Amino acid sequence: MKRLRLTTTAMLLALATWSSAGAQVTIDVAKITCDQFTLYKVTDPQNIAIWLSGYYHGQRRETTVDTQELATYQRKVQDYCILNPQVTVMQAVESMLRAP
Repeated sequence: MKRLRLTTTAMLLALATWSSAGAQVTIDVAKITCDQFTLYKVTDPQNIAIWLSGYYHGQRRETTVDTQELATYQRKVQDYCILNPQVTVMQAVESMLRAP
């Protein structure tokens, strides 16, 4: 009986640990500032750039991505963000998309 109780307790602890480890963090990309982007405060800027690329390509219903162009664009966004740290990254991208 004691062995069964110990086994049950161990299994419950293992499940409790496993379920909390599976917790997800959600991020509203529209609220990420350039400061957070350039200083890696949320995640690697490349991850955000990939997400933004997918978002804007999806809006245009484009299914292809030029990876070299993505890297170049990421650098341009970072340069813009260094000069404008309080702007959101999405505002930065949209202002760059409007520029000739």
